[in-house]
Amino acid sequence: MNTLRFNLNGTWVEESTVPPTTTLLRYLRDVRRLSGTKEGCAEGDCGACTVAVAEFGPDGRATWRAVNSCLVLLPMLQGKHVVTVEALKDSTHDAYHPAQVAMAKALGSQCGYCTPGIVMAMFEATYRDDLKAPWQLDDQLCGNLCRCTGYRPIREAASSIAGCRPDDRFARALPQLKPQSMQFRREENGSLFATPTSFDELWSLLETHPDARFVVGGTDLSLEITKRFQVPRKLISLEGLHELHTLRAGPVHHLGSAVTIAELEAWSGSALEPLHRMVRYFGARQIKHRGTIGGNLCTASPIGDLAPALISLGAVAVLRSRSGERRIPLEAFFVGYRKTALQAGEILAAVEVPALAASTRAASYKVSKRRELDISSVSAGLLVEVDATNVVTTARLAFGGMAATPKRASQAEAALVGNPWTEATVENAAKALAQDFTPLSDHRGSAPYRSLVAANLLRGFFDETKDVPRPALAPGHAATVLTAEEVHHG
Repeated sequence: MNTLRFNLNGTWVEESTVPPTTTLLRYLRDVRRLSGTKEGCAEGDCGACTVAVAEFGPDGRATWRAVNSCLVLLPMLQGKHVVTVEALKDSTHDAYHPAQVAMAKALGSQCGYCTPGIVMAMFEATYRDDLKAPWQLDDQLCGNLCRCTGYRPIREAASSIAGCRPDDRFARALPQLKPQSMQFRREENGSLFATPTSFDELWSLLETHPDARFVVGGTDLSLEITKRFQVPRKLISLEGLHELHTLRAGPVHHLGSAVTIAELEAWSGSALEPLHRMVRYFGARQIKHRGTIGGNLCTASPIGDLAPALISLGAVAVLRSRSGERRIPLEAFFVGYRKTALQAGEILAAVEVPALAASTRAASYKVSKRRELDISSVSAGLLVEVDATNVVTTARLAFGGMAATPKRASQAEAALVGNPWTEATVENAAKALAQDFTPLSDHRGSAPYRSLVAANLLRGFFDETKDVPRPALAPGHAATVLTAEEVHHG
């Protein structure tokens, strides 16, 4: 339990002395001298450090997933299989991997610095069976920055091999893999890193170490190590608790806190379209493979993308401790800037979302400076229910980027409820937003800009849901905000 054990490029390795807060990137380059994995931004933006990890989905099947090695701490690999660019060539048959061959043939490599990370993103694409639309290929590559701007040949290379699923040693290895225990604990000199695999173990750890912090995917917390050069003293990973990975549809949808954004995206397309619109633009593929529902919510960021969408859908936070569970409306979970309602010895176990009625109008929106892999300037989750006489009976309008916490627009909601669902009513509600929010100005947007965007999102929501209560993203969508042509013509 004190020794880490994981498979690296086909060989099981054990480590008992490397600090558990070491990132996989630094371990590969500094300890293993595998310098093919590059360091660029060290914060998950550029993709130069991309590697592949075999992960098990809800169906129990193992799949190769591209991740940012700069954000993965070594204990997160306990019992897992990792592949780096050095292992792609089949030395026995002197054959390069199809992703490598495609990059060479398309002349997709210029200076070569970004190439290994791009090839590893393409490595995942090679084994995917769900790349059916051009935008999905963009999504697969949006986490990889090419500093020489050679994107056209890179995209051509990726297009030529995406979903080809070669019958090679990497594909043949997946059915043989079985989930391994992630249990790990190392405690020395007042520091702790533990990955419990049972709730009893978790509660005991929290009683002994009440000051420990939680981590799962590491896409936020790892930045303290890579950018601020701070080493958290006590970390408890919740990734080994299988129950937290549960994703279940029903009259009340159950979203486990350790469910990754990639899993949520795949599930929500058919089960919860308003949420699906938001998670599509949540971040890059590598980020979505590690980032989790609970991690995004528990950072309590006012610009965390999940919160507004889930609040508008009437989500309830399920909090668990040794003494049992308690449920609170998700909007009550955020009690201040970067502060939650979690008490000592308590975790966010899940989020519950009521299934939507067929007539419920709902959508979510994200507005940011970049199309892909960017932080929101303003985000919104909007839901309205209308009776047979076209009068609004329920309105939940939640916004991010407009206050210190994700927040409902109570005055705008009041301007809607009891009134006919018309353009004039929506216009009054849009004006009422000025009573709900006094946003700040920063480098992502000025206060007047944010106020105008929030009002325009409400106006656009009315126009977009006139004919279709919960419109899906268009086949060739480039944002969560649809154009008038997309709204009226699909």
